[in-house]
Amino acid sequence: MPQLGETVTEGTITKWFKSVGDQVARDEPLFEVSTDKVDSEVPSPAEGVLTEILVEEGATVDVGARLAVIGDGTGSNGTAPPAGESTPQSSPPPQVTPAATVERVTESTDQPTAAGSVDAPADPPATGRGGVTTSPVGGSGDGLVLSPVVRRLLDEHDIEPSTVTGTGLGGRITRSDVEAVIAQRPEVGPSNGRAEPSPVPSMADRPRPAAARQPEQSGALPSAAHDEIVPFTNIRRRTAEHMVRSKATSAHTLMVKEIDYERVEQVRRSHGERFKADEGFSLTYLPFAARAAVEALAEFPHLNASVGDDALIIHHDINLGIAVDLDNEGLIVPVVHNAEELNLLGMARRIRDVAERARTKRLSLDDISGGTFSITNAGPFGTLITGAIINQPQVAILSTDGVTRKPVVVVALDDGTESIAIHSVGLVAMTFDHRAVDGAYVARYLARLSEVLNGRDWAGEL
Repeated sequence: MPQLGETVTEGTITKWFKSVGDQVARDEPLFEVSTDKVDSEVPSPAEGVLTEILVEEGATVDVGARLAVIGDGTGSNGTAPPAGESTPQSSPPPQVTPAATVERVTESTDQPTAAGSVDAPADPPATGRGGVTTSPVGGSGDGLVLSPVVRRLLDEHDIEPSTVTGTGLGGRITRSDVEAVIAQRPEVGPSNGRAEPSPVPSMADRPRPAAARQPEQSGALPSAAHDEIVPFTNIRRRTAEHMVRSKATSAHTLMVKEIDYERVEQVRRSHGERFKADEGFSLTYLPFAARAAVEALAEFPHLNASVGDDALIIHHDINLGIAVDLDNEGLIVPVVHNAEELNLLGMARRIRDVAERARTKRLSLDDISGGTFSITNAGPFGTLITGAIINQPQVAILSTDGVTRKPVVVVALDDGTESIAIHSVGLVAMTFDHRAVDGAYVARYLARLSEVLNGRDWAGEL
Protein backbone atom coordinates (compact mmCIF):
# COMPACT_ATOMS: atom_id res chain seq x y z
CA MET A 1 0.00 0.00 0.00
CA PRO A 2 1.66 3.25 -1.10
CA GLN A 3 1.88 6.38 1.05
CA LEU A 4 -0.71 8.55 -0.71
CA GLY A 5 -0.26 11.69 1.38
CA GLU A 6 1.82 12.85 4.33
CA THR A 7 -0.78 11.99 7.00
CA VAL A 8 -2.34 8.95 5.32
CA THR A 9 -1.94 5.77 7.37
CA GLU A 10 -4.26 3.38 5.55
CA GLY A 11 -6.19 2.89 2.34
CA THR A 12 -9.13 0.91 1.01
CA ILE A 13 -8.80 -1.18 -2.15
CA THR A 14 -11.86 -0.22 -4.19
CA LYS A 15 -11.06 -2.02 -7.45
CA TRP A 16 -8.57 -4.40 -9.04
CA PHE A 17 -8.06 -3.82 -12.75
CA LYS A 18 -6.32 -7.18 -13.20
CA SER A 19 -7.10 -10.75 -12.17
CA VAL A 20 -4.73 -13.48 -11.01
CA GLY A 21 -2.96 -14.86 -14.04
CA ASP A 22 -3.16 -11.67 -16.07
CA GLN A 23 -0.08 -10.18 -17.70
CA VAL A 24 0.81 -6.78 -16.23
CA ALA A 25 2.95 -4.10 -17.85
CA ARG A 26 5.07 -1.70 -15.84
CA ASP A 27 3.17 1.55 -15.06
CA GLU A 28 -0.13 0.02 -16.20
CA PRO A 29 -3.03 0.81 -13.81
CA LEU A 30 -3.21 -2.12 -11.41
CA PHE A 31 -5.71 -1.15 -8.71
CA GLU A 32 -7.71 1.78 -7.33
CA VAL A 33 -7.26 2.88 -3.74
CA SER A 34 -9.36 5.26 -1.65
CA THR A 35 -7.90 7.27 1.24
CA ASP A 36 -8.93 10.33 3.20
CA LYS A 37 -6.93 12.39 0.69
CA VAL A 38 -7.76 11.03 -2.72
CA ASP A 39 -9.12 8.17 -4.80
CA SER A 40 -6.24 7.14 -7.05
CA GLU A 41 -5.36 4.58 -9.67
CA VAL A 42 -2.02 3.00 -8.71
CA PRO A 43 0.26 1.80 -11.53
CA SER A 44 2.14 -1.48 -11.44
CA PRO A 45 5.76 -1.04 -10.29
CA ALA A 46 6.91 -4.05 -12.32
CA GLU A 47 6.22 -6.13 -15.41
CA GLY A 48 5.16 -9.76 -15.16
CA VAL A 49 2.19 -11.94 -14.26
CA LEU A 50 -0.13 -11.16 -11.36
CA THR A 51 0.29 -14.39 -9.42
CA GLU A 52 -1.46 -13.47 -6.18
CA ILE A 53 -3.95 -10.90 -4.88
CA LEU A 54 -3.51 -10.70 -1.13
CA VAL A 55 -6.06 -8.00 -0.29
CA GLU A 56 -9.56 -8.15 -1.76
CA GLU A 57 -11.74 -5.27 -2.93
CA GLY A 58 -13.33 -3.43 -0.01
CA ALA A 59 -10.54 -4.25 2.44
CA THR A 60 -8.77 -1.47 4.35
CA VAL A 61 -5.10 -2.03 5.19
CA ASP A 62 -2.20 0.00 6.58
CA VAL A 63 0.36 1.79 4.45
CA GLY A 64 3.15 -0.68 3.68
CA ALA A 65 0.91 -3.76 3.66
CA ARG A 66 1.57 -6.21 0.81
CA LEU A 67 -1.30 -6.18 -1.64
CA ALA A 68 -0.29 -8.53 -4.43
CA VAL A 69 2.57 -10.47 -5.98
CA ILE A 70 3.85 -10.02 -9.52
CA GLY A 71 6.08 -12.87 -10.72
CA ASP A 72 7.36 -14.41 -13.90
CA GLY A 73 4.21 -16.50 -14.16
CA THR A 74 5.79 -19.94 -13.73
CA GLY A 75 4.59 -22.44 -11.20
CA SER A 76 6.27 -25.67 -10.09
CA ASN A 77 5.67 -27.21 -13.51
CA GLY A 78 6.87 -24.18 -15.43
CA THR A 79 3.40 -23.10 -16.52
CA ALA A 80 1.52 -19.97 -15.69
CA PRO A 81 -1.58 -20.37 -13.50
CA PRO A 82 -4.83 -19.85 -15.39
CA ALA A 83 -6.56 -16.50 -15.08
CA GLY A 84 -8.93 -16.24 -12.15
CA GLU A 85 -7.15 -18.89 -10.03
CA SER A 86 -5.46 -17.83 -6.86
CA THR A 87 -2.78 -19.54 -4.82
CA PRO A 88 -4.10 -22.75 -3.22
CA GLN A 89 -5.51 -22.18 0.24
CA SER A 90 -3.14 -24.80 1.66
CA SER A 91 -0.18 -22.46 1.21
CA PRO A 92 0.78 -20.40 4.26
CA PRO A 93 -0.93 -17.00 4.32
CA PRO A 94 1.41 -14.04 3.61
CA GLN A 95 1.96 -11.58 6.42
CA VAL A 96 1.92 -7.78 6.36
CA THR A 97 5.44 -6.43 5.87
CA PRO A 98 6.89 -2.93 5.83
CA ALA A 99 7.70 -3.26 2.11
CA ALA A 100 5.85 -0.79 -0.10
CA THR A 101 3.06 -1.75 -2.52
CA VAL A 102 3.44 -4.73 -4.84
CA GLU A 103 6.40 -7.04 -4.58
CA ARG A 104 8.00 -8.66 -7.64
CA VAL A 105 8.96 -12.31 -7.06
CA THR A 106 10.75 -14.39 -9.71
CA GLU A 107 12.80 -17.08 -7.98
CA SER A 108 10.97 -17.95 -4.79
CA THR A 109 7.46 -17.61 -3.47
CA ASP A 110 8.54 -17.87 0.17
CA GLN A 111 7.67 -14.57 1.84
CA PRO A 112 9.41 -13.09 4.88
CA THR A 113 7.26 -12.40 7.89
CA ALA A 114 7.25 -9.36 10.11
CA ALA A 115 5.28 -7.98 12.99
CA GLY A 116 1.85 -6.99 11.75
CA SER A 117 1.07 -3.29 11.58
CA VAL A 118 -2.64 -3.72 12.23
CA ASP A 119 -3.71 -3.76 15.88
CA ALA A 120 -5.20 -7.11 16.78
CA PRO A 121 -8.49 -7.34 18.69
CA ALA A 122 -8.59 -8.85 22.15
CA ASP A 123 -10.08 -12.07 20.75
CA PRO A 124 -8.54 -12.27 17.27
CA PRO A 125 -10.50 -14.02 14.54
CA ALA A 126 -8.93 -16.33 12.03
CA THR A 127 -7.29 -14.50 9.18
CA GLY A 128 -7.24 -15.16 5.48
CA ARG A 129 -5.13 -13.67 2.71
CA GLY A 130 -3.60 -10.28 3.40
CA GLY A 131 -4.99 -10.06 6.92
CA VAL A 132 -8.70 -10.00 6.00
CA THR A 133 -10.83 -11.82 8.55
CA THR A 134 -12.50 -15.14 8.04
CA SER A 135 -16.00 -15.10 9.45
CA PRO A 136 -16.37 -17.18 12.65
CA VAL A 137 -20.14 -16.62 12.81
CA GLY A 138 -22.12 -19.82 13.16
CA GLY A 139 -21.59 -22.59 10.60
CA SER A 140 -23.01 -20.36 7.85
CA GLY A 141 -19.95 -18.15 7.70
CA ASP A 142 -17.20 -20.74 8.06
CA GLY A 143 -14.53 -20.62 5.41
CA LEU A 144 -15.63 -17.29 3.92
CA VAL A 145 -12.93 -14.65 3.53
CA LEU A 146 -14.41 -11.27 4.50
CA SER A 147 -12.77 -7.86 4.52
CA PRO A 148 -13.09 -5.71 7.66
CA VAL A 149 -15.53 -3.36 5.90
CA VAL A 150 -17.75 -6.21 4.74
CA ARG A 151 -17.62 -7.96 8.10
CA ARG A 152 -18.65 -4.78 9.92
CA LEU A 153 -21.63 -4.26 7.64
CA LEU A 154 -22.73 -7.87 8.09
CA ASP A 155 -22.46 -7.61 11.87
CA GLU A 156 -24.19 -4.23 12.08
CA HIS A 157 -27.20 -5.44 10.10
CA ASP A 158 -27.34 -9.00 11.44
CA ILE A 159 -26.86 -10.55 8.00
CA GLU A 160 -25.65 -14.13 7.60
CA PRO A 161 -22.74 -14.26 5.10
CA SER A 162 -24.24 -17.34 3.48
CA THR A 163 -27.26 -15.30 2.36
CA VAL A 164 -25.16 -12.88 0.33
CA THR A 165 -24.08 -13.66 -3.23
CA GLY A 166 -20.51 -12.48 -3.76
CA THR A 167 -19.53 -10.73 -6.97
CA GLY A 168 -15.87 -10.06 -6.14
CA LEU A 169 -12.78 -11.98 -7.12
CA GLY A 170 -13.33 -15.71 -6.67
CA GLY A 171 -16.89 -15.10 -5.46
CA ARG A 172 -15.78 -12.91 -2.56
CA ILE A 173 -18.46 -10.80 -0.88
CA THR A 174 -17.87 -7.08 -1.54
CA ARG A 175 -19.26 -4.05 0.23
CA SER A 176 -21.65 -3.34 -2.65
CA ASP A 177 -23.01 -6.91 -2.36
CA VAL A 178 -23.90 -6.34 1.30
CA GLU A 179 -25.38 -2.88 0.65
CA ALA A 180 -27.57 -4.37 -2.08
CA VAL A 181 -28.96 -6.88 0.45
CA ILE A 182 -29.54 -4.10 2.97
CA ALA A 183 -31.42 -2.06 0.39
CA GLN A 184 -33.81 -4.94 -0.29
CA ARG A 185 -34.65 -5.65 3.35
CA PRO A 186 -38.18 -4.82 4.54
CA GLU A 187 -38.92 -2.59 7.51
CA VAL A 188 -38.43 -3.83 11.07
CA GLY A 189 -41.59 -4.97 12.78
CA PRO A 190 -42.49 -3.10 15.98
CA SER A 191 -43.04 -6.13 18.18
CA ASN A 192 -40.00 -8.36 18.00
CA GLY A 193 -37.43 -6.40 16.01
CA ARG A 194 -37.35 -8.99 13.23
CA ALA A 195 -38.05 -8.15 9.59
CA GLU A 196 -41.67 -8.81 8.64
CA PRO A 197 -43.39 -8.62 5.26
CA SER A 198 -44.84 -5.20 4.51
CA PRO A 199 -47.96 -4.46 2.46
CA VAL A 200 -47.45 -3.01 -0.99
CA PRO A 201 -47.36 0.80 -0.48
CA SER A 202 -49.35 3.30 -2.46
CA MET A 203 -47.50 5.73 -4.72
CA ALA A 204 -47.75 8.43 -2.05
CA ASP A 205 -46.29 6.12 0.62
CA ARG A 206 -43.67 4.47 -1.56
CA PRO A 207 -40.15 5.05 -0.12
CA ARG A 208 -37.59 6.94 -2.13
CA PRO A 209 -35.10 4.57 -3.79
CA ALA A 210 -31.96 6.70 -3.45
CA ALA A 211 -30.47 4.93 -0.43
CA ALA A 212 -30.63 1.78 1.62
CA ARG A 213 -33.32 1.49 4.31
CA GLN A 214 -31.97 -0.27 7.35
CA PRO A 215 -33.49 -1.73 10.50
CA GLU A 216 -32.99 0.09 13.77
CA GLN A 217 -29.91 -0.87 15.69
CA SER A 218 -29.15 -0.82 19.34
CA GLY A 219 -27.88 2.62 20.29
CA ALA A 220 -28.82 4.15 16.95
CA LEU A 221 -31.23 7.01 16.47
CA PRO A 222 -34.76 5.86 15.62
CA SER A 223 -35.84 6.40 12.03
CA ALA A 224 -39.30 7.37 10.83
CA ALA A 225 -41.16 5.51 8.14
CA HIS A 226 -39.89 7.70 5.31
CA ASP A 227 -36.36 8.36 6.56
CA GLU A 228 -33.39 7.33 4.46
CA ILE A 229 -30.17 6.02 5.92
CA VAL A 230 -27.23 6.74 3.64
CA PRO A 231 -24.04 4.90 4.66
CA PHE A 232 -20.92 7.06 4.63
CA THR A 233 -18.64 6.53 1.65
CA ASN A 234 -14.96 6.05 2.35
CA ILE A 235 -14.07 9.62 1.39
CA ARG A 236 -16.98 10.95 3.49
CA ARG A 237 -15.84 8.91 6.47
CA ARG A 238 -12.22 10.02 6.11
CA THR A 239 -13.23 13.66 5.72
CA ALA A 240 -15.30 13.43 8.89
CA GLU A 241 -12.38 11.98 10.82
CA HIS A 242 -10.02 14.67 9.53
CA MET A 243 -12.40 17.50 10.38
CA VAL A 244 -13.07 16.26 13.91
CA ARG A 245 -9.34 15.81 14.47
CA SER A 246 -8.66 19.34 13.23
CA LYS A 247 -11.24 20.86 15.58
CA ALA A 248 -9.71 18.95 18.47
CA THR A 249 -6.18 20.05 17.53
CA SER A 250 -6.35 23.76 16.65
CA ALA A 251 -7.77 26.72 18.54
CA HIS A 252 -10.11 27.75 15.71
CA THR A 253 -10.85 31.48 15.51
CA LEU A 254 -12.78 33.30 12.76
CA MET A 255 -12.14 36.80 11.38
CA VAL A 256 -14.07 38.39 8.49
CA LYS A 257 -13.39 41.41 6.26
CA GLU A 258 -15.45 43.09 3.55
CA ILE A 259 -13.62 43.44 0.22
CA ASP A 260 -14.35 45.90 -2.56
CA TYR A 261 -13.80 43.90 -5.77
CA GLU A 262 -14.60 46.77 -8.15
CA ARG A 263 -11.07 46.92 -9.64
CA VAL A 264 -11.22 43.17 -10.15
CA GLU A 265 -14.68 43.38 -11.67
CA GLN A 266 -13.56 46.01 -14.19
CA VAL A 267 -10.79 43.69 -15.42
CA ARG A 268 -13.18 40.75 -15.62
CA ARG A 269 -15.62 42.77 -17.71
CA SER A 270 -13.02 44.15 -20.09
CA HIS A 271 -10.90 41.01 -20.49
CA GLY A 272 -13.23 38.15 -19.54
CA GLU A 273 -14.54 37.39 -23.03
CA ARG A 274 -11.10 37.27 -24.61
CA PHE A 275 -9.76 35.26 -21.68
CA LYS A 276 -12.44 32.58 -22.10
CA ALA A 277 -11.82 32.39 -25.84
CA ASP A 278 -8.07 31.94 -25.29
CA GLU A 279 -8.10 29.69 -22.22
CA GLY A 280 -11.35 27.77 -22.58
CA PHE A 281 -12.72 28.67 -19.14
CA SER A 282 -14.12 31.74 -17.38
CA LEU A 283 -12.09 34.30 -15.48
CA THR A 284 -13.58 34.05 -11.97
CA TYR A 285 -12.80 35.92 -8.77
CA LEU A 286 -10.87 32.98 -7.31
CA PRO A 287 -7.49 33.43 -9.07
CA PHE A 288 -7.51 37.15 -8.13
CA ALA A 289 -8.13 36.30 -4.48
CA ALA A 290 -5.56 33.49 -4.54
CA ARG A 291 -2.92 35.72 -6.14
CA ALA A 292 -3.55 38.47 -3.56
CA ALA A 293 -3.58 35.96 -0.68
CA VAL A 294 -0.19 34.62 -1.70
CA GLU A 295 1.35 38.09 -2.03
CA ALA A 296 0.05 39.06 1.41
CA LEU A 297 1.47 35.86 2.91
CA ALA A 298 4.96 36.98 1.92
CA GLU A 299 4.55 39.85 4.39
CA PHE A 300 2.78 37.78 7.07
CA PRO A 301 4.67 34.45 6.97
CA HIS A 302 3.39 33.17 10.32
CA LEU A 303 0.16 32.24 8.50
CA ASN A 304 2.11 30.07 6.03
CA ALA A 305 3.17 27.72 8.78
CA SER A 306 2.39 24.71 10.92
CA VAL A 307 2.62 24.05 14.65
CA GLY A 308 5.43 21.75 15.73
CA ASP A 309 6.65 20.61 19.13
CA ASP A 310 6.28 23.80 21.16
CA ALA A 311 7.31 25.83 18.11
CA LEU A 312 5.95 27.44 14.94
CA ILE A 313 7.37 26.02 11.71
CA ILE A 314 7.38 28.77 9.06
CA HIS A 315 7.43 27.56 5.46
CA HIS A 316 9.28 29.73 2.96
CA ASP A 317 7.66 28.07 -0.07
CA ILE A 318 3.97 28.90 -0.44
CA ASN A 319 2.13 25.75 -1.48
CA LEU A 320 -1.48 26.80 -1.90
CA GLY A 321 -4.21 24.23 -1.28
CA ILE A 322 -7.45 24.77 -3.22
CA ALA A 323 -10.50 22.96 -1.83
CA VAL A 324 -12.36 21.16 -4.63
CA ASP A 325 -15.88 19.75 -4.36
CA LEU A 326 -16.22 16.30 -5.94
CA ASP A 327 -19.83 16.67 -7.13
CA ASN A 328 -21.19 16.49 -3.58
CA GLU A 329 -19.38 13.18 -2.95
CA GLY A 330 -16.59 14.65 -0.87
CA LEU A 331 -13.89 17.30 -0.68
CA ILE A 332 -10.24 17.20 -1.65
CA VAL A 333 -7.52 19.85 -1.45
CA PRO A 334 -5.00 19.61 -4.30
CA VAL A 335 -1.94 21.84 -3.99
CA VAL A 336 -0.56 24.56 -6.26
CA HIS A 337 3.13 24.30 -5.43
CA ASN A 338 5.35 27.40 -5.30
CA ALA A 339 2.35 29.65 -5.81
CA GLU A 340 4.50 32.71 -5.07
CA GLU A 341 6.10 32.29 -8.51
CA LEU A 342 2.81 32.69 -10.40
CA ASN A 343 1.15 35.80 -11.81
CA LEU A 344 -2.63 36.05 -12.28
CA LEU A 345 -2.71 34.14 -15.56
CA GLY A 346 -0.49 31.38 -14.21
CA MET A 347 -2.58 31.11 -11.05
CA ALA A 348 -5.82 30.81 -13.04
CA ARG A 349 -4.36 28.05 -15.21
CA ARG A 350 -2.94 26.08 -12.28
CA ILE A 351 -6.14 26.26 -10.25
CA ARG A 352 -8.15 25.09 -13.24
CA ASP A 353 -5.71 22.25 -13.89
CA VAL A 354 -5.69 20.78 -10.37
CA ALA A 355 -9.47 21.13 -10.03
CA GLU A 356 -10.10 19.28 -13.29
CA ARG A 357 -7.68 16.50 -12.38
CA ALA A 358 -9.24 16.20 -8.92
CA ARG A 359 -12.71 15.67 -10.38
CA THR A 360 -11.44 13.10 -12.89
CA LYS A 361 -9.30 11.22 -10.33
CA ARG A 362 -6.04 12.01 -12.09
CA LEU A 363 -4.19 13.57 -9.16
CA SER A 364 -0.77 12.25 -8.23
CA LEU A 365 0.75 12.00 -4.77
CA ASP A 366 2.66 15.26 -5.34
CA ASP A 367 -0.61 17.03 -6.20
CA ILE A 368 -2.03 16.45 -2.72
CA SER A 369 1.13 16.76 -0.62
CA GLY A 370 2.99 19.63 0.97
CA GLY A 371 0.24 22.24 1.31
CA THR A 372 1.10 25.17 3.59
CA PHE A 373 -2.02 27.38 3.31
CA SER A 374 -5.50 26.72 1.92
CA ILE A 375 -8.39 28.53 0.24
CA THR A 376 -11.98 27.34 0.01
CA ASN A 377 -14.28 29.08 -2.43
CA ALA A 378 -18.04 28.85 -1.87
CA GLY A 379 -18.56 32.23 -3.56
CA PRO A 380 -20.13 30.88 -6.78
CA PHE A 381 -23.10 29.74 -4.66
CA GLY A 382 -23.67 33.19 -3.16
CA THR A 383 -22.60 32.40 0.39
CA LEU A 384 -22.21 35.22 2.92
CA ILE A 385 -19.66 33.93 5.48
CA THR A 386 -17.95 30.53 5.64
CA GLY A 387 -16.22 29.47 8.84
CA ALA A 388 -14.00 26.78 7.30
CA ILE A 389 -12.12 24.13 9.27
CA ILE A 390 -8.33 24.31 9.14
CA ASN A 391 -6.60 21.77 6.90
CA GLN A 392 -4.09 20.13 9.25
CA PRO A 393 -1.24 20.64 9.88
CA GLN A 394 -1.67 24.18 8.51
CA VAL A 395 -2.60 27.12 10.76
CA ALA A 396 -5.03 29.07 8.54
CA ILE A 397 -7.60 28.74 5.78
CA LEU A 398 -9.18 31.57 3.78
CA SER A 399 -12.78 31.43 2.54
CA THR A 400 -13.84 33.58 -0.42
CA ASP A 401 -17.60 34.03 -0.34
CA GLY A 402 -20.21 35.50 -2.65
CA VAL A 403 -19.69 38.82 -4.48
CA THR A 404 -22.71 41.03 -5.13
CA ARG A 405 -23.41 44.53 -6.50
CA LYS A 406 -24.24 46.96 -3.71
CA PRO A 407 -24.02 50.71 -2.91
CA VAL A 408 -20.79 51.86 -1.29
CA VAL A 409 -19.35 55.17 -0.17
CA VAL A 410 -16.49 56.37 -2.37
CA VAL A 411 -14.18 59.29 -1.64
CA ALA A 412 -12.81 61.61 -4.31
CA LEU A 413 -9.02 61.70 -4.29
CA ASP A 414 -8.61 65.47 -4.63
CA ASP A 415 -10.86 67.07 -2.04
CA GLY A 416 -12.24 64.17 0.04
CA THR A 417 -15.79 64.56 -1.25
CA GLU A 418 -17.93 61.48 -0.61
CA SER A 419 -20.45 59.98 -2.98
CA ILE A 420 -22.44 56.77 -3.46
CA ALA A 421 -21.48 54.29 -6.17
CA ILE A 422 -22.42 50.70 -7.09
CA HIS A 423 -19.51 48.30 -6.63
CA SER A 424 -18.93 44.55 -6.49
CA VAL A 425 -18.49 43.68 -2.83
CA GLY A 426 -17.96 40.43 -0.93
CA LEU A 427 -16.64 39.02 2.33
CA VAL A 428 -13.51 36.99 2.95
CA ALA A 429 -13.33 34.93 6.14
CA MET A 430 -10.17 33.54 7.66
CA THR A 431 -10.16 30.72 10.18
CA PHE A 432 -6.83 30.67 12.01
CA ASP A 433 -5.19 28.71 14.78
CA HIS A 434 -4.93 31.00 17.79
CA ARG A 435 -1.99 28.94 19.05
CA ALA A 436 0.08 30.26 16.13
CA VAL A 437 -0.96 33.92 15.82
CA ASP A 438 -3.18 36.53 17.44
CA GLY A 439 -6.12 38.41 15.99
CA ALA A 440 -4.18 41.62 15.30
CA TYR A 441 -1.78 39.72 13.06
CA VAL A 442 -4.66 38.26 11.03
CA ALA A 443 -6.42 41.64 10.85
CA ARG A 444 -3.31 43.21 9.34
CA TYR A 445 -3.04 40.32 6.88
CA LEU A 446 -6.64 40.80 5.71
CA ALA A 447 -6.07 44.55 5.36
CA ARG A 448 -3.05 43.86 3.15
CA LEU A 449 -5.08 41.35 1.12
CA SER A 450 -7.68 44.05 0.49
CA GLU A 451 -4.99 46.53 -0.59
CA VAL A 452 -3.57 44.10 -3.12
CA LEU A 453 -7.00 43.33 -4.60
CA ASN A 454 -7.74 47.02 -4.99
CA GLY A 455 -4.34 48.25 -6.08
CA ARG A 456 -2.84 45.60 -8.36
CA ASP A 457 -2.46 46.14 -12.12
CA TRP A 458 -4.50 43.03 -12.89
CA ALA A 459 -4.81 43.76 -16.60
CA GLY A 460 -1.03 43.75 -16.88
CA GLU A 461 -0.83 40.27 -15.34
CA LEU A 462 -3.14 38.90 -18.01
